[in-house]
Amino acid sequence: MQIPIDFDCWLDHFNLETGVFSPLTGFLTEAEYEAVINQNRLPSGKPWTLPITLPVPQELVDKAKKTHEAELVFENRTVGRVKIESVFQIQRNRDLLSVFGTTDAQHPGVQKEMSRSVWRLGGRVSVASEPPNELSRLYFSPEASREHFKRMGWNTVVGFQTRNPIHRAHEHLQRIGLEICDGLFVQPLVGWKKTGDFTPIAIAAAYEWMRDTIYPSNRVLLGTLRTAMRYGGPKEAVFHALIRKNFGCTHFIMGRDQAGVGNFYGRYDAQKLAKSISDLGIEILALCGPFYCKRCERIVTEKTCRHAEETEDVSGTLIRKALAAGQRPDANAMRPEISDILIDLGKKDQLFVKEPNHGVRNDSHARAQRSV
Repeated sequence: MQIPIDFDCWLDHFNLETGVFSPLTGFLTEAEYEAVINQNRLPSGKPWTLPITLPVPQELVDKAKKTHEAELVFENRTVGRVKIESVFQIQRNRDLLSVFGTTDAQHPGVQKEMSRSVWRLGGRVSVASEPPNELSRLYFSPEASREHFKRMGWNTVVGFQTRNPIHRAHEHLQRIGLEICDGLFVQPLVGWKKTGDFTPIAIAAAYEWMRDTIYPSNRVLLGTLRTAMRYGGPKEAVFHALIRKNFGCTHFIMGRDQAGVGNFYGRYDAQKLAKSISDLGIEILALCGPFYCKRCERIVTEKTCRHAEETEDVSGTLIRKALAAGQRPDANAMRPEISDILIDLGKKDQLFVKEPNHGVRNDSHARAQRSV
């Protein structure tokens, strides 16, 4: 039988086989799903916080229950296979609360999940075709990144997750990571994101300038993480840390409202969840702030500055608003050179996601994997 999938499932499928989602080797079975939802662990006891599942259309459920293997089809093209081990129905409201902490349809992750079938299929996968990748120059498989770290002599590597171009606050966090570890792996997420977020092209252009102009050439690797953004706050933040362990990182920077959106999560809820799981296998750098202090005239945190009344957030909302108007954000929030790169992309209509996308152009068929 054939099961139609969207691009996000194709990416999940690819990530399962290439080790990005290790220890998973397939879409979650019912037993695995229940363990993740209820315990933040797999039945084996290994920590895992986000369910990776394959939705099945209602009309195919009965057939799937009687079949041992299915082809996965994206836009009339077979891209892989799955050995069917489990077909089950999720408890949507319960599971939304478990993963996102809310059932509010204003939450982009909730909204997206509510559009998917409640029937899911679990089983081991095999890839027949790699997803197209417009940023193939920046993609490194877990095997390739680990080999690069080894070749560079980096015994400790700190991973950094972002879905935005670099600004002063994130630069501050990354520099702390460079002080602690031998190398820094900046790995922006370039999969599906909500309307109004920055495009993969914009994020890559900003970080490539930073890599080539500011950071030490032998201490930073820039790559991409090809998976959908869930906006899942604490559970997604831990998920991102576990993924970076697979890429060879020994440390992971977790800052304020990691993987959050709007006001759905507390400022340091993600750090609290990460600290409660003692066997993550990667050291969490739980960093505060940062903010800009007008009195100190620099980026600070609540641990390094006493002028709470004179600090201001490095606001992503204000940065996007200025760039959308073709103006530089405050230089205390973003380097002018970065701003100019992004303003130029805005003139080409390449700055913001106009509709939910997957970080890929329809006409792009570059291979997704290369060696460092």
